Amino acid sequence: MKKLIVACGSGVATSQTVASKVERLLKEAGCSFEIEAVDMKSLEQHIKSADAYISIVKAKKDYGVPVFNGVAFLTGMGQKQELEKIIAFLND
Repeated sequence: MKKLIVACGSGVATSQTVASKVERLLKEAGCSFEIEAVDMKSLEQHIKSADAYISIVKAKKDYGVPVFNGVAFLTGMGQKQELEKIIAFLND
């Protein structure tokens, strides 16, 4: 099962909101996955066990995992396309 990490500045409001929305949408799509919301300070520690990163705030370095646009799930703009990318990644 693949693990997704969602990170924002504090790891509380925004990342939790995006993680909850992505979780609901992926479950509706029948995907199997784990998802965790974290703060940017602990991203480097958590990303070691993750298969992909849903970015709300752009990371300052490349962690070697696929990165998806989390802002799309906040605004709704481009959400369908990002969701399709995540589903394709999870089903790969």
